[in-house]
Amino acid sequence: MNNNPELLEEKTIAEIVTEDFKKAAVFKRYGIDFCCGGKKTLKSVCEKKNINKSEIIEELSKVDTRTESQMDQYKKWQLDHLVDHIITKHHAYVTEQIPIIRAFITKVSRVHGDAHPETKIIATLFEQVAQELEHHMMKEEKILFPYIKSLAQGQNIEAMPFGSIKNPIEMMEQEHEGAGLLFEKIGQLTNKFNPPAYACNTFKASYHLLEEFENDLHVHIHLENNILFPKAIQLEHQILG
Repeated sequence: MNNNPELLEEKTIAEIVTEDFKKAAVFKRYGIDFCCGGKKTLKSVCEKKNINKSEIIEELSKVDTRTESQMDQYKKWQLDHLVDHIITKHHAYVTEQIPIIRAFITKVSRVHGDAHPETKIIATLFEQVAQELEHHMMKEEKILFPYIKSLAQGQNIEAMPFGSIKNPIEMMEQEHEGAGLLFEKIGQLTNKFNPPAYACNTFKASYHLLEEFENDLHVHIHLENNILFPKAIQLEHQILG
């Protein structure tokens, strides 16, 4: 990857992370969303967040690019394989963790809500995220993903009710952005998932689980927005014109 500062600042966050996922750690430290908000250039994000552009570019240039991460290998996968990975790893994780986190944060908001009213808001926001993600994943697994797998496997492609694949992808990306914004609010309310020093174990565990969930969500959305979807659009164009 070319680390020329002038070229780098004009790249989007998604482009930088897709070229080398190890750079995502730098963006995370600066509170920069590399998945939902990844279509913005590094320059525009730094200006909006009042981040020292030279400082972050220097940090990005120091990331060791000599070894390839597992995330970088996903770019080489066939799309049907990538779809299966997203379903079995990330969709399964979301489905498994939602009831666990819901139970923890509900208990915390009930026990500590008077002293910490933000926990009640967090519980409400997480429930909104949970319901939206469950509906979102169902649409992907029932409609969009089977179509992408058909494209990847060279099957006869029938006319789809959604027209071009760009239409459902645009909807999925909007829903990704919505989930990302909700979790951004949760991050702010939890003080970046740092519970009070005197917090009980349940309080600490709920914040830890929320942070893990957000981390997985970022990878999950990155795989779809920045790798799967662009390749699927390109493949449909090659096949159908």
